[in-house]
Amino acid sequence: MAQILAATNPISEPRDRIPVLTKISYGLGSALDMWGLWLYPGAAWGVFNIYMGVDPRQVGLAITLIRIYDAISDPLAGWISDNFRSKYGRRRPFILVSGILCGLGLPSLFLVSPHWADITFFHASAVFWYMLLSSVIYIPIFSTYTVPYNSLANELTPDYDERTSLMTYRSVMQKVFEIAMFCALQFTTLSWFLIPGTTRHNTLLGMQVYTSALGVIMAIFAIIMFFRLREPYYGSIVLKTTEHVPLKDSFYETLRCQPFRNLLFMGASFNLGTSMVGTLGLYATIYYVCGGDTALGFKWNTSMGFGNMIGGFLGAPALNRVAHFLGKRNGLIVAALVGILGYGGSWYLYNPAHPWLQVFASGTMAFAASGLWMLSGSIGADVIDYDELHTGKRREGSFTACSQYIGKLGNSLGNFLTGLVLSAIGFEAARGAQTAHTVLWIRLMLAAIPIFGLVLAIIFVLRVPLTRKISQEIRVTLEARRGKPATIAETA
Repeated sequence: MAQILAATNPISEPRDRIPVLTKISYGLGSALDMWGLWLYPGAAWGVFNIYMGVDPRQVGLAITLIRIYDAISDPLAGWISDNFRSKYGRRRPFILVSGILCGLGLPSLFLVSPHWADITFFHASAVFWYMLLSSVIYIPIFSTYTVPYNSLANELTPDYDERTSLMTYRSVMQKVFEIAMFCALQFTTLSWFLIPGTTRHNTLLGMQVYTSALGVIMAIFAIIMFFRLREPYYGSIVLKTTEHVPLKDSFYETLRCQPFRNLLFMGASFNLGTSMVGTLGLYATIYYVCGGDTALGFKWNTSMGFGNMIGGFLGAPALNRVAHFLGKRNGLIVAALVGILGYGGSWYLYNPAHPWLQVFASGTMAFAASGLWMLSGSIGADVIDYDELHTGKRREGSFTACSQYIGKLGNSLGNFLTGLVLSAIGFEAARGAQTAHTVLWIRLMLAAIPIFGLVLAIIFVLRVPLTRKISQEIRVTLEARRGKPATIAETA
């Protein structure tokens, strides 16, 4: 009992604390996550639909099929990483090799010809087929980076609050790197990419150059993480386990964990709604706020990126403090409520008379999202301890893979539904300015869909039973059973 009371002390033990430089080094990896995975869906709409004129239904379908393909690659990557053994650990070798390959391969996702939009195979544009083919090659490489990378967050410390601190650093740094996503389409409007004899810019060429630059940075960050990060659980716990994690545990057995299922449903509810409005927000900016002026819309989209960064900077630390005093579940609920206010306010803040107001909308949405994902990741580490208590296995890779797949699936379904909705409401990229009916429906969905998703997210969060007291009691029981993990210093 004394041990349990000591463990419930909210002040982290010195041995459990992660050095600030380690937290920053880990946060660099969020750049690869953002640019290697989430840059593509948003940029694909600007390049393939708005610039090249590919049917929005085909763009949405391609993005959906790409994420469904992750059903194979993510769980397989988690299984491989969980069972991998080397003198450098089971996560860091993948972070190094796959991180470099992801960076170098990023531009290949946009290596299409402008003429392919008019070429069809089996009633679909050649661009559609290239989107699928290039992703079939790129996604498995990316999975072997992102699954080990995100799994490592669950292993860097066993402390309830220090896990939240780590995810706060990551969330704040992620918001910095997200600026590159908002700047991507504006970069393509530079004079370098102006098509001779016209007022149009070569958005495709601009994106090829832009992703090449980002890819080099991704490779550099992968090298830094390999040398700066360590795996505390590897030498003291993992190597003592001779039993391999079966492949079926990478998905089916993982889903049997009840707290994990509710955490998944929470993330999926939020992701499905916000992925739809992530695209619709760009279209609302261009076709409602800017009256169909694509170049002006891209510029405002960049400004909203800076608003997004500031909101994320403020949201993660603020909601970290809320979680410290009220618990992680209540912190998540507060984040969701802020998100409801932000998305509901988009009806008024996306305003042609005062376009700068949409920057505040972006910041409020980012405030909520950064806190929500930060706390979701921190609770995920507690869930893995819960699973180890009941199964005797540490399966960070399996949980990470399953969690990422559900998140990506929600995102891709959102993109697919966006394509269907845009087509159904009469959106035509070649028209420029859209009809009042089309613009009205874009605005309505931008406000209503994420609110519905956030309400569902609150319901599922309330069903996750892991409070601070329960999580720290689980830790005491686990350490009595198999010992404590090594510290960061001990693995250096």
